[in-house]
Order: sequence, then structure tokens, then C-alpha cells
Amino acid sequence: MSAVPHLFQPVTFRSVTARNRITVSPMCQYSAEDGLGNDWHIQNLGAKAAGGAGIVFTEATHVSAIGRITPGCLGLWNDAQEAFLARLAALISRLGAVPGIQIAHAGRKASVTPPWEGNKPIPHAAGGWTPLAPSAIPFGEGYTIPEALRPGQIAEIVGQFAATARLARRAGFKIAEIHAAHGYLLHSFLSPLANHRDDSYGGDLAGRSRALMEVIDAVRGEWPAELPLFVRLSCTDWVEGGFTLEEAVMLAKRLKARGDVDLIDCSSGGASPAQRIPSLHPGYQVPFAERIRHEAGIATGAVGLIRDPFHAEEILGNGRADLVFLARALLADPAWPQRAARSLGLTPELPPQYQRAHLA
Repeated sequence: MSAVPHLFQPVTFRSVTARNRITVSPMCQYSAEDGLGNDWHIQNLGAKAAGGAGIVFTEATHVSAIGRITPGCLGLWNDAQEAFLARLAALISRLGAVPGIQIAHAGRKASVTPPWEGNKPIPHAAGGWTPLAPSAIPFGEGYTIPEALRPGQIAEIVGQFAATARLARRAGFKIAEIHAAHGYLLHSFLSPLANHRDDSYGGDLAGRSRALMEVIDAVRGEWPAELPLFVRLSCTDWVEGGFTLEEAVMLAKRLKARGDVDLIDCSSGGASPAQRIPSLHPGYQVPFAERIRHEAGIATGAVGLIRDPFHAEEILGNGRADLVFLARALLADPAWPQRAARSLGLTPELPPQYQRAHLA
């Protein structure tokens, strides 16, 4: 190809430029201890940075102990966690990628076992805790009934998001993403399936999005104006009566108008076990990114079983999204970006230690 493929064109958000548009999506590893990461996290994300991705996100990094999904989830609320994540951010940067951190609170989906143990609720007697949510509605049958948050508790959690953003800035991360998807706390405020409040945090979309807006304000208070801020949304709940794509577009327009959010990471689902996705196929969520990009005029990230380099190139080349977020493809092959470069007619850039791989 005579021109550089869109997938490998640099992209800039505020003062931050990534070498390409391949983004390592946040992927929970359930391997931390008391929120503190270890060598697993270093090798996992280090390999993906060395593999050539442009932006490398941490897994969901939680703002408090009771905000974790599982006891093995990563957190950032103390100095030891900050020191570890500073090491991780420095490694990602040294390998040529932009370090990003996803800031999260699990809400009513907290206090469960990891996927390989069934995502089962953990009873208090076994070390579990009571989840927090906008309303006292459990995620599904057999799940712990969450505590409905009082306004003062919401304010406390907003402050925890801000504190985590402050620690993330000090640790050297260059992009922050607020997790408001997949049924976790901020998504559960957005979704009518989980939010039955009759105060200013419930009701219409303005009320249901109030918690998210307060978190954005608080995070921006700690996150420098020259650094980009992303928001991950579930653009539909895939359940009748849940959060809809039309509401996601309305919310994205509001975020665009505010001017403090730079990109919407467009995912879906996670609010209810009753969700029904009509067809799971490569790119099944790309239309969400495309519609929000064109109707709200804000940059978007496309996700959802994107595995083929030519498919990723089509998404970007046709203006359907600004970034592609990859998960399973990069779990299977951290060097996917290098292989994609070859497929698209480029000579991949490799760390000098890996130069002999050009012959592979």
C-alpha cells in the first residue's frame, strides 16, 4: 500500500499522541491481592506494549475495596498501589505505548468469585461484602441484595473517583477512562433496570446520568486539562425497558457539549442476566460507535470481536470509529499489531531485542 493504513496512523487527543489506533481494551485479570498488582500484571500488559499497540489500558482499577468486582481485582486507593501502577505505567511508556487507566466501581456486581470459579456471590462468612447500588435491586437471582446508596454515600464515592484519578496522574498515566458500562455502578445509575430512585439521581435520563456527571466533574478536577478523558458506555442493555442506544446518543451529545470528555468507548450490555444479543459476530457493536460518532460529533472507540486487521482497517477507514479496542485478539496474540502491520503491507516496528522476528 502506498499510503499508511488508517490502523497505523498516529492519533492525538489533547497533548497525547499514540503511535497507532490499536487500543488494548481493559481486561480484568482477577490476580491482585488487596487491590495490589504483581508480576502477572507487569508481564501481561508489558507484552502488549512490546507487541505494538498504541494505547494500553489497565484492567478496571477500582476506587475502593468494596468497589471491586472480586477480591482479586486491581485497585488504586493507597500508596502501595500507586507505586506498583507507576512501575506499570513507566514500562508501558518505555515500550512505546500510551499508558491508560480505567477507573471503576463495581456497584451491585461486586463481591463475586472470578469467572473461572463461576462469578458466584461471596457470602459474608467467606469474606464477601454488601454491594452498593442506586436501588436495592440485586443483579440477578441468587445475588446479594445491594445497599441503596444515600446521597451522602454517592458524594463519598464521587470523591473516591477523584482520589483515584489524582493517584493515577501521579503514577504517570496519560489517559483516564471512567467505567460507566457493563452493569457496574455508574451504568447501574444510567439503566432503568437497576435505578428505581425517585430523587434527583433517578427518573429521566438527566437524573439517571447525574452520578456520572458528578464523577466526570470530580475526575476532571484532578485530571489535567492537557490529558484526555474517555468514558466507556454500554450503549444498550439488550433488554426491553433498559438503557437504549437513543439515550446513549443523547448522553454522548451532552458529554460533547461539556467539552471535558474526549472519546466514548462504545460497548454494550452487562446490566441484566436477561439480556439477549441478537447475533454475536465480529463487529456487532461497531454500529454503536458509528452512530454516536456521527450524531454526537464526538470521537468513539469500536469494540466487539474485532480480530481481522482488514476489518479493523475498514472500521477506521470508513469513519465508523477513531480507535479500535481489542481484547480477545490480544489475549491470544500480544503481537497482533505487528502481524496486522505485515498484513496491511507495512514493516512492523519491533523492540530491538525482537528484531530477528522480522524473519519469522
